[in-house]
Amino acid sequence: MAFVRQLLNKPVTDTEGESVGILTDIIASRLGAIPQPALRALSIKRGQTSICVPIHDTTALDSPTPPHTIILHHRLRDIPAYHPSEQDLHLARDVLDKQIIDINGARVVRVSDVEVAKLNGHFYIVNVDVGGRGWMRRLRTSPLVKSIAQRLGRPLPEGIIAWRDVEFLPDTHRMQLKVPGSKMAELHPADIAEIISQLNRAEGGLVLQQLDVKTVADTLEEVEPEFQASLVESMPDEKVADVLEEMSPDAAADLLAELPEDRSAEILNLMEREDAEDVRELLKYPDDSAGGLMTTDYFTVGPDLTAGQAIDLLRQSADEVGSVSYIYVTDQNGTLIGVLSLQELVLAQPNTLVRDIMHRRFVHLNLMDSQDVAAKLIAKYSLTALPVLDAEGKLRGIVTADDALDKIIPTAWKKRLPKFHH
Repeated sequence: MAFVRQLLNKPVTDTEGESVGILTDIIASRLGAIPQPALRALSIKRGQTSICVPIHDTTALDSPTPPHTIILHHRLRDIPAYHPSEQDLHLARDVLDKQIIDINGARVVRVSDVEVAKLNGHFYIVNVDVGGRGWMRRLRTSPLVKSIAQRLGRPLPEGIIAWRDVEFLPDTHRMQLKVPGSKMAELHPADIAEIISQLNRAEGGLVLQQLDVKTVADTLEEVEPEFQASLVESMPDEKVADVLEEMSPDAAADLLAELPEDRSAEILNLMEREDAEDVRELLKYPDDSAGGLMTTDYFTVGPDLTAGQAIDLLRQSADEVGSVSYIYVTDQNGTLIGVLSLQELVLAQPNTLVRDIMHRRFVHLNLMDSQDVAAKLIAKYSLTALPVLDAEGKLRGIVTADDALDKIIPTAWKKRLPKFHH
């Protein structure tokens, strides 16, 4: 094993002891199907110019300890020059001191060093160091600082991340060296949101560009509307419209409310008609009212269906309504006449009528009820959602527990709560 910082700025001589220059960078690139880049060449500053020599023409990485001088295997004039390509990765220029995404840790970190190892005659990048020891190698005081830290009872963190668990911020050609397909999409949306929150607006927007529309929508729902608006600022209106169609209507309305009115109107015009109508309905009400907090994503059935028929209908609607906690029973006019939980529906005999298992007495909200009222009712009755009715008793939407509590409990506590859906 060797670390890049142990080699940088070392003098380089040829096999006859003649000075060649100073090592300023190490060049790597993909070799075959192996995802870890292989070291290909050394970049050496020679006077006012730089030259590149193939890595196999040097003893630098074969030494058991970091060499004081890097020695080439041949005379410089006998070594064919290496010509870097746009696909090459310059470790000092492109990796050291740069921010990367630690996929396993779901965090943004800064690279302090790069570790390489030999396999089948080639040297590959195996790990990146984001801990204190990498910075101490940079200062050339690692043994001393390590000893002091141990004496103080505070050993320096290893901070080693496998190269396969690293994702570069998509701001340069470096992404071309990664395995095709972003690993970011494999993370939970909450983890992606956590990563994006550690980046500036431009970097966060670039990360979102690498993700599919559904993942972008799920990620945006994990951050506050103000931050959502900043992240989609440079996103084309057509893509924003696609993303909003994947979001819950209430979350989509919250995001649109943060955008300039003219852009919000344009995006609504680009959305599917049904989705746009749902969002427009929510935008009519004050933000802190039940009408402004509610979502129009919920599941309704008629009272004369059997439990088995209701379950079949629920299966058919799964892609449209997402998670379901309660089943809302409405008549032909859309008036809410009963409520039952998903558990009650599933446990009922298949031929039992919905009207025979629904609760005719239920707690509800009116469109203009305040968020405080919604939160108190949800807490009092231990509910995960409340139906919202208009003056005629028609079901207009539901307010979920997480939305009702959104502005009442601290954000740090709210993130620990499960997501409650309809």
